[in-house]
Amino acid sequence: MQASVLTLCYLAGSISFILGLKMLSDPLRARKGNLIAGAGMCVAIAGTIFLYESDGTTLHNYPWIFAGLAIGSFIGYGAAKKVKMTAMPEMVSLFNGMGGACAALISLTEFDRVLNDTGTATAGHLLIILLGLVIGTVSFTGSVIAWGKLNGKVSDFTFRGQHVLNLAFLFLIIVGIGYMVVTSGERVNVVVFYGILCLSILYGIQFVMPIGGADMPVVISLLNSFTGVAAACGGFLYDNKVMLTGGILVGAAGTLLTILMCKAMNRSLKNVLIGSFGGGNAKPGLQKEQGNFKEISIQDTAVVMAYASKVMIVPGYGLAVAQAQHVCHELEKMLTDRGAQVSYAIHPVAGRMPGHMNVLLAEADVNYDKLLEMERANEEFPTTDVVLILGANDVVNPAAKTDSSSPIYGMPILDVEKAKMVIVNKRSMKPGYAGIENELFFQPGTSMLFGDAKTVLQQVVSEIKNL
Repeated sequence: MQASVLTLCYLAGSISFILGLKMLSDPLRARKGNLIAGAGMCVAIAGTIFLYESDGTTLHNYPWIFAGLAIGSFIGYGAAKKVKMTAMPEMVSLFNGMGGACAALISLTEFDRVLNDTGTATAGHLLIILLGLVIGTVSFTGSVIAWGKLNGKVSDFTFRGQHVLNLAFLFLIIVGIGYMVVTSGERVNVVVFYGILCLSILYGIQFVMPIGGADMPVVISLLNSFTGVAAACGGFLYDNKVMLTGGILVGAAGTLLTILMCKAMNRSLKNVLIGSFGGGNAKPGLQKEQGNFKEISIQDTAVVMAYASKVMIVPGYGLAVAQAQHVCHELEKMLTDRGAQVSYAIHPVAGRMPGHMNVLLAEADVNYDKLLEMERANEEFPTTDVVLILGANDVVNPAAKTDSSSPIYGMPILDVEKAKMVIVNKRSMKPGYAGIENELFFQPGTSMLFGDAKTVLQQVVSEIKNL
């Protein structure tokens, strides 16, 4: 009876994950979907704590279990409440790394059990332990490096032959796994096992270290899929259906998102992983001279936008840094009240993580119907009076279409230059995250509006009110 109830708990949890993931695809139902999936996880956790049996024995170390739950919940809730939108990408990366660490710890625990039991395991059982260990460790170490690079604590580090060394690490890991699986009938080799663990740590670090900043959204998505696969391995080890289902869903969703983001950048995953696009080793000295740019005042910006019939806003990381999403929404409502048609153009890889701009604007209660995906936005630019770019850079750089020597050449971009007028808000003329100059800033139809996005928008709003 107890086992049947636990199975029902796992079934309810699995169904809630599927429903929650489905609802996340609809912005209006995403919050509810997240709550449903979370509720399903709570049911699965409660079922495991109170109903799980192994060899007729139930869990008994409740103080440790609930202490861990309380501490983890406290830390997670506090971090989620305090995190700024600018720090959201690194928090997502760090939390994803914790998931990878948990999967790796499950493999370590299971290996220790095998070692203390008979010292041997079947080839299939040992393979799953090793896969969970390697994938979980790579996800953990890679996510920690990604977290450090996103918040500026870890710099890009490359050297000649780095990719060859990475391949050597990967080859030795595969050889080690193969050796342990082939010799599974004998007593497990502890030295080889922990050698694989050490190589996985090194590979995870070196795997992410050379990847450039502009590719970090893709890397975060890929590491997320790694964590899902590692968690699924844990589900296989313990014959836990809900863990298996959740891991497969995360792994599949992360893989699909990675592929879609690579497509949005017109780059292969291989190119992302070895291309070092947007890294700290960019050579600004090789940039060609662009000419002069044209600056616009707050007053002129207010007049232009106040009397425009159609306005498109392009949000970027600069908007998140300034925490200007709320005043941006205020500007949008003000222009709409004056009869303008206002919408937002969202590039798939804008910001520092998948969907960063969508989350940012949702926080300010921007109507999701106003958020246009890249293809639809590009159709609207030719009939747009004014495009206001807030901190976006590489996703609006015409070099992606015109300069075959540019590292972003071939990447689909927002065709903002087709609008009648483009106003770019930036703090300075420094290159964007990819480390390259933007040709758009020097075009005749573009005007630069320098300053912090929040301050600038507040001043523009104030000027429009006085018109």
